[in-house]
Amino acid sequence: MLKLIVKTKNKKYPIVIGENILKKINSFFKSYVPNCKKIALIVDNNVPNKITNNIRKSLKNYQILLIKIHVSEKKKSFKTIESLLNKILKNNFNRNDCVIALGGGILGDISGLTASLLKRGIRFINIPTTLLAQVDSSIGGKTAVNLNLGKNLIGTFHQPDLVIADILTLKSLPKREMICGYAEILKHALILDKKFFNWLNKKGKEIINLSNKNSIQKAIFLSCKIKSKIVQKDEKEKNLRQILNFGHTFGHAFEATKKFSKKLNHGESVLLGIICAIKFSLKKKEELDLILDHYSNLNLPYKIKNFFKKKDIPRLIKFMKSDKKNYDKNIKLVLINQIGKVAKPKSYSEIKIKKFLLAMLD
Repeated sequence: MLKLIVKTKNKKYPIVIGENILKKINSFFKSYVPNCKKIALIVDNNVPNKITNNIRKSLKNYQILLIKIHVSEKKKSFKTIESLLNKILKNNFNRNDCVIALGGGILGDISGLTASLLKRGIRFINIPTTLLAQVDSSIGGKTAVNLNLGKNLIGTFHQPDLVIADILTLKSLPKREMICGYAEILKHALILDKKFFNWLNKKGKEIINLSNKNSIQKAIFLSCKIKSKIVQKDEKEKNLRQILNFGHTFGHAFEATKKFSKKLNHGESVLLGIICAIKFSLKKKEELDLILDHYSNLNLPYKIKNFFKKKDIPRLIKFMKSDKKNYDKNIKLVLINQIGKVAKPKSYSEIKIKKFLLAMLD
């Protein structure tokens, strides 16, 4: 079992990573959420019943309110949050009690926002069950819902009391979901750690194919380490934390243009966004070729013209302009100077980005 401690201005909490560690959840609870009596266990309907039942058995000394959700991007709405708040408040939860998120990133966002709003904030434990959530959304306290104008535009910062990443929960995931999570691992390496990128060049297939537990655990640990280091320095995304959006300004626009459908999931959108960001900025051909070879070897999506046409550009630009990083009519992008070295976020004109997208879609 590996453990990281995240220290923000207002809170200190552990990220625990290992295999079959959910069996220890009762002891974790005693250590990190003392005086808790009631638990709202919010579960992604895709999580195998066996995992949910084992957690309930381990926490048999607590009053558990089980809430299952059929998760999709469309569920990231005020309507879902209101429904959850009503169910939990009807059971007289207080600030010593706890919300547990058991599922992927969407479920974690919904549950975290619910916990942050309940009586202005109750305890929250995140148990991410997808690779994407384990390496990204479960760390850092971001919670959000979507609007028609774009993704994650309404939310709060509400740090968890504990994150448990059990790699056994990944066994039920299809390969497409593993690729989705791998996108964020790759992003972390590209912005801050070339040594990590070189290691991924050797171990990427083992991670995506779930064929080596040690490689998976190490990839999660190193990825979490990079993100937690940034979160500790800039909890509320005022400055440094913006670099974690590498590939996401393009990526979120890709998702929104596809109406958050199954045609293009979050990780695939980020992978395409990373390609756009590096082609927009990376001047060293040998480094660009290294990244493109990495995509090719792992069969990752990299051609945006396979998903979009030139007629989609106005919508893509519209969503890019609504990105949270923007403070004027220009579009702010996070780019890299070379593998492992991120550039300071910079704003570009709509005309320049439009011209770039036209070239990418030729």
